[in-house]
Amino acid sequence: MSTDGPAPTPPPPPPSPRARRALRLASGTALCLAASFGLGLPIPMLAPVLAIFLLASMNRPLSFKAGVGLALVTMLTTGSGLLLIPLLRHYPASGVLLTGLCLFLAFRYGLRGGNNLVSTFLVVGLTMISSAGTFDFGLAVTVIAALVKGLLLAVLALALGHWLFPEPAGTPPAPAASALPDDRAAWVALRAALVVMPAFLLTMTDPTVYMPIIMKAVSLGRQSCTTSARNAGRELLGSTLLGGLLAIAFWGALSLFVHLWMYFLWMLLFALLVARKLYGLSPTRLAPGFWLNTLVTLVILLGQSVQDSAAGKDVYTAFIVRMGLFIGVTLYAWLMIELLDQPRAVRRRQPQSSH
Repeated sequence: MSTDGPAPTPPPPPPSPRARRALRLASGTALCLAASFGLGLPIPMLAPVLAIFLLASMNRPLSFKAGVGLALVTMLTTGSGLLLIPLLRHYPASGVLLTGLCLFLAFRYGLRGGNNLVSTFLVVGLTMISSAGTFDFGLAVTVIAALVKGLLLAVLALALGHWLFPEPAGTPPAPAASALPDDRAAWVALRAALVVMPAFLLTMTDPTVYMPIIMKAVSLGRQSCTTSARNAGRELLGSTLLGGLLAIAFWGALSLFVHLWMYFLWMLLFALLVARKLYGLSPTRLAPGFWLNTLVTLVILLGQSVQDSAAGKDVYTAFIVRMGLFIGVTLYAWLMIELLDQPRAVRRRQPQSSH
């Protein structure tokens, strides 16, 4: 008769952090949206968009040192946009070319292993502040205030999200972004800069009307860095159309009872549905970038419609025009990816066919 005891039970596997990350993304987005509209912040949809980028790319709260560093980066981005204003006003051709070069360098920095958040803030600062300042310097100051306040709200949402839904013990930090080879990084950065430039030029004509187009173009520029020509149409155009459909459904639901708390609760629900797809809790064949761009599109369209309603504008006509512009910008981004990937694909096939 064996005297050995029962075999020790293996420890349970660590819980998956994906559910908590989905809850953090949804709650942080909804909180920033409600807070920015409730506090009457300038460009209120900017805070939730920044929160989406921040929460989707970080699985750790920011330390005090990192928070100070991020604030300094924000100051640099605003400063870079302000420095371009005199050049864009007095020497527009040179100013546009310099802006395009700065966008190229900002995207290349992220693709070569740099911080993607820093790259995104640089692109936002270069485009939004310089275009606003060229039209009206006071508007540039308003955009700077919106960026700083929106970033502070996003950082607070990140800290609160990690307090409410902390990462399971033993979860490793998010892996660093893999750096592309220099030639590939330069090519993809050029493509992303070309995606953003037409929206930047359009916004310079009237930033008060076309500012949402800049935000959409920045999101498309980020997404174009991670998608291939084969999947570009489905990911770029599909996510834009789905974001528009979700915005229509959201508006219909919000119209049943218009209140800030209902705005928060509906955004929490819609963001959670998208976050489940993004983190794979509800399996899908689409890439995470598809769902991230869908959520960004939803927030921009919905936030602008709420502002139109408060200003007494025709919400439905404005939505149709804005959605048409979003689709146009997306089709242009798809075209850039197709055109700039074809020569490289041909060059890659030529050595194989010569053997």
